[in-house]
Order: sequence, then structure tokens, then C-alpha cells
Amino acid sequence: MSSRGFGLLRGVFRARTARHLVYHVTGPRLHMGMPGDTAKFASASRLSAVTRTSTSGYRSVERTAKAGMSESFKLVCLGNPLLDISATVDPEYLERYSLKSNDAILVDAAGDDGRMKIFDEMLEFPGMRYVAGGAAQNTARGAAYVLGRDQVAYFGCVGRDQFSEKLMSANKAAGVSTFYQEEPEISTGKCAVMITGHDRSMVTDLGAANHFKPEHLDKHWNVVESAKMFYVGGFHLTVSPEAIVKLGKHAQENGKPFVLNFSAPFIPQFFRSALEQVLPYTTHIIANESEAASYAESFGLDCDREDLVSIAKHVIGDSSRTVVFTHGLEPTIVVSPAGEAAYPVHPVDKEKIVDTNGAGDAFAGGFVAALVQGRDLPTAVDMGQWLAALSIQEFGPCYPTEKLQY
Repeated sequence: MSSRGFGLLRGVFRARTARHLVYHVTGPRLHMGMPGDTAKFASASRLSAVTRTSTSGYRSVERTAKAGMSESFKLVCLGNPLLDISATVDPEYLERYSLKSNDAILVDAAGDDGRMKIFDEMLEFPGMRYVAGGAAQNTARGAAYVLGRDQVAYFGCVGRDQFSEKLMSANKAAGVSTFYQEEPEISTGKCAVMITGHDRSMVTDLGAANHFKPEHLDKHWNVVESAKMFYVGGFHLTVSPEAIVKLGKHAQENGKPFVLNFSAPFIPQFFRSALEQVLPYTTHIIANESEAASYAESFGLDCDREDLVSIAKHVIGDSSRTVVFTHGLEPTIVVSPAGEAAYPVHPVDKEKIVDTNGAGDAFAGGFVAALVQGRDLPTAVDMGQWLAALSIQEFGPCYPTEKLQY
């Protein structure tokens, strides 16, 4: 796969769920999937496709959900769109492909070791369901759950295939306005999620998500200019730091909040240089305790890897940014130049918990939505925890069909 992405990366990282914390040597977990009901994908959204060739020579087809679309948005998100293909499998199926429970690996067509056919095989499994995923895209839908329709715009790169149609349809159903760069010759990114009991094994092909170009933002700069706030998933640091910097400069020059989620421990571990390019433009950082520890290790901090306050202070440096570290069932730690605070999480009865996968994306969705609404920091954290609590009572990080108010 492209050296712009994970082609050279096969590192050590930790899979994140509330139930399983497992170190393993494979490829990185690329996103926390966002489930969607299969019925939501029954009809694709109305699309407009405009073929253009940029000055850099790439050809893309822009796809935008037109129905009810506004050109003015409160929140713009940038990330790697992926479609999860989820099904229950026997342990023997994992053994056939030398996969492990609670593992996640990266594959691509260029270096296929036989695992690429998993995606086709999964389509035939009983109970298979499509789950619209990609961490920042999950967060965009979470924010739209709070803010309402046509308030959130999302940028990413997809192929021209049935998978991108399903992602478009899911975003439309959630009220997210989608501005995809489309690469006709490359398949939409996808993740095979193989469920064995309470465990999951994931095989991901980034596909077109790895080919986003900063020039695509230029084509929709009116959308960027309309935004009050920006949210970027850390996974996009592996794709186009240039695009993130472009958004960051606009945000900084216009006094707009710019939120970056570390997304996974391997981001600060293996993409420190890209992270350092982007950090100066951020006003808020979101990460979990594993990502914080990875940051401390990567930057050689002389502190305990569990000392989240000290790590947060290093992330802040001499800036005025705010750092938010989630910590599973432990209190959420918030540090800014004004001080530090800990916020207990919203309790959820154990029997009501269905799936903790993607709770971090849901937290980010509630958090940024609250900031867009002008709420104070404690309320933003509380709204993030509220949305995360709702999401773990559903299959994956989706939300109740009935719209609930905070």
C-alpha cells in the first residue's frame, strides 16, 4: 500500500475496549466502527458527481448528498471513511487465516497474503450487517445526533462502489452532509469485523481512504469557511498531514476551535513528526489513557506513564490548549492552563451494556457538539460522557432510534 499510509508500519499497539486490553504485534486498529442498521442502507442518497482533474494530476469524483443540504455548517470533520462488514464467525474461521481474537491487522491488495478474500466471504455469512465506520465519521454522526441535521460536514476519500453508497446513505440518515473525494479506480476502505462471543477480530483495508488530497478541501472552501469548529481524527495524520495543517491554519487565523483526537496509541508512537506539525494549530486534544502513555513514551517524558496530568501538561506546553484524557470507567481528566479537573463517568448498569466498541468516538461527538453550542467545558465533558453512555447500550457506537435530549 502507499507509503503515505501504513505500508511500512507493523508495530505494537493496544486494542481499545472496556473489556479487553491486549498487546499484540500486527497492524494497527484503524478505527472504532460505527454500526448502522442494515435497513438504513436500503436506499442510497441522491448524489451529484462531478469529475475533475486537479493541478497535481489526480482524478477524483466529488460526491455530495444534496437532499436538504446547506452550505453553512457548525462543525467540519476530516477523517478516514471505512465500511465495517460485521458477522459472527466460528473460532475455526479465525484459525484458517491465522487471526486472533481481539486482534486487528492491516491488509492491502498489493501485498495480499490471501486475507483479502475475507471481505467477499463475509458478505455470505448469516446475520452479516454493514456498519458505517471510520473514527472521525463516527464522531460526526454523534455530533449530528446532538446538533441536528445539516449542521455537520464530513470530508474523506472513498471509491466509486457499493460500499461508498452505503456510507453516503448512513451519513444522510444521520443528518451529516458528506463531501467525499472519490477515487474511481480504488475500492472504498473497509474493515471485516469477525465476532466470536464477546471478542472481535478485525482485518482492515484502508483502500481509498489512504488517498485524500488537500486540494479537495479547496474545491469546497466555502464549507470550510462556514464552519465554527473543526474536528480531525488522528488516523488522518497517516494520510494527509498537509490537509490537517490547511484546516488548522484557517482555524487559527480565524479564531476557531480545532480539535484533534489521537485516535490510537500508534499515532504518537509512529507518527510523531506528523503530530508535531499539527499540534500548534490545536485548541483541544482528546485521547485515552493508552494514547497518553504512548505519547509520553514517544516524547521521552520523565514521568509515570499513568500520570495523566503530567502528560497533559506536556501536551499543552506553552500553549493555551485544553487536553481531555478519557480513562475507561475511571474519571475523565481535563487539563488546561487554568487548572485541572476530574469528571466521573456516567454509570450504566452492566446488564444494559451491549457493546463498548467506539465509545470514545461517541464521547468526542458529544464533547465537540457541546462546544459548538457554546457550552462550558464541564458541560462539554458531561455531554460527551452522556453520549458515550447511550452508545454502549446499542450495537456498536450508534444511538437510540428515538432522539433523546441531553
